[in-house]
Amino acid sequence: MKGGKMEFLEVIKKRRSTRKFKDKSLKEEEIEKILRAANLAPSAHNWQSYKIYLVKDQKIKNELVLASFGQEFIAQAPVVLVFVSYPRNSGRAEFYALQDATIACYQAWLAAVDLGLAAVWIGAFEPSKVAEILQIGKNQFPVAILPIGYAGEIPSKTSRKSLSDLVIRK
Repeated sequence: MKGGKMEFLEVIKKRRSTRKFKDKSLKEEEIEKILRAANLAPSAHNWQSYKIYLVKDQKIKNELVLASFGQEFIAQAPVVLVFVSYPRNSGRAEFYALQDATIACYQAWLAAVDLGLAAVWIGAFEPSKVAEILQIGKNQFPVAILPIGYAGEIPSKTSRKSLSDLVIRK
């Protein structure tokens, strides 16, 4: 660690999918740092074709649990970010918007880990229900839900494929 910050690879290695959070609020500075990190994510044509819904309201978090097939830990997290693609137009721009939102979400997750926080990527949800809950407009698509908080557990390290099983060299 340099200057109290983790080295980048340390952050990646420390990232886990945490599904239990302490009943402890995040500081506004922490939230802002996470949002700034998401905002720095690369995007196609620099369009930043996504929005981030910042959810603290318990009623909305409870509704997101229902839209996410009962994943209760969403409601435990003090902050939930929902990344929504906002394509500028149809066709290829829709694909770019999906990628933009995905990259921003992961960058937010790594920023949370760097701050000593925990998170989990939620991809199992009913997009139409999430859109209804958050009053998301037409042609916009929820891509990921990211509950963030202080870890109430430390998940064990998962195994990874070997590079020879993962990488196809040409």
